Amino acid sequence: MKVSTRTNIFLLIIVLFSVACGSSEDPSADPEKTGSKETIDINRITLIPEMTQDIKTDKIELTNLADKIQVPSQIKVDEQKLIRVGANVTGRIVEVTAKLGDHVKAGTALAKISSPELTTAQLEYLRAHSLTVLNERAAKRAQLLLDADVIGAAELQRREAELQVSRAELSAAKDRLRLLGVFDAAVNDLVKRGQILPSVGITATISGIVIRRNVVTGQVVEPAEVLFKVADLSTVWAVGDVPEHIASNVTVGQHAEIEVPALGNITLDGVIVYVADTVNPQTRTVTVRTVVENSDRKLKPDMLASMRITGTPLQQIVIPESAIVRESNKDYVYIDEGENTYLRVPVELGPEIGNLRPVIAGLSIGQLIVIDGAFDIDNERKLDELE
Repeated sequence: MKVSTRTNIFLLIIVLFSVACGSSEDPSADPEKTGSKETIDINRITLIPEMTQDIKTDKIELTNLADKIQVPSQIKVDEQKLIRVGANVTGRIVEVTAKLGDHVKAGTALAKISSPELTTAQLEYLRAHSLTVLNERAAKRAQLLLDADVIGAAELQRREAELQVSRAELSAAKDRLRLLGVFDAAVNDLVKRGQILPSVGITATISGIVIRRNVVTGQVVEPAEVLFKVADLSTVWAVGDVPEHIASNVTVGQHAEIEVPALGNITLDGVIVYVADTVNPQTRTVTVRTVVENSDRKLKPDMLASMRITGTPLQQIVIPESAIVRESNKDYVYIDEGENTYLRVPVELGPEIGNLRPVIAGLSIGQLIVIDGAFDIDNERKLDELE
């Protein structure tokens, strides 16, 4: 009886030990094996409806977008409206009438020059003119005498030949005076008065502003010297230097915006009219040029400026800067999945154009993204991640 009781107690202990061991090895007791603890997606967040009221979304679409190239530039004189004025003869300046900054009209005398060469040319013209007058009279008399049968036809032909030569010499003498700056009005006055002009004017051939003067009274000058520069500043050039690696993107006819800091960063419109065919070896840049209206003459030559050249529009996916959030030097946007749920996805973006960023990778047409409120969504996601 006593042995049976002891045996039962021993068996009961064995059973209890087996149960305890079996329960500790039961896979149902391991949460990782049962999957009772849910996996959390740190890139997805669901907000309460009250938090979505200020969130704005938009659908991804292709947009025509033109890149803008910004290059340093400078205001220059329109060289097609610039003249360099010099003397036509070696001589001495006897008077300077134009001052720097004067507005002059075409034909205005800027200075006066006296020269022995000028005197000689006037004397030659007077001689040629007098000889031509005599030969014209002689030819007329010869015609009358021929009609009266006093002389033969050969004499008339000789006098007419002399007249033809004298007229040619007169024309050559007049051309020489014109080259020396003596024009028709002065030539006619020379013939009427018969007096040698002591000096001749150095005149402007266009209307404009005297932007340079390199002469004083009494100075001896030669034809190779530039004494004045006169420019019409109603239009000016904006000249920019485009780096050679992007110069192929610039062509004649492209639109450009020019900003001049000295004028309060006003924006002027222009069109590219010239792209250089060579590269500057010192700066590794290509020169481009636009023509800018300057009727009020606020733009001054050599002013510093900045030129933004608009490229050819291309269809591409773009997103506003307000849609982008950054973390660990990476860019992300939030996709609206509906029912107040938003998914953060990484994107690869191009350089900013205006307030937009071209999308290189990460988004596709038709997706609905958050364009306003992405920063607030990202803050809520980070708080949930910490909890």
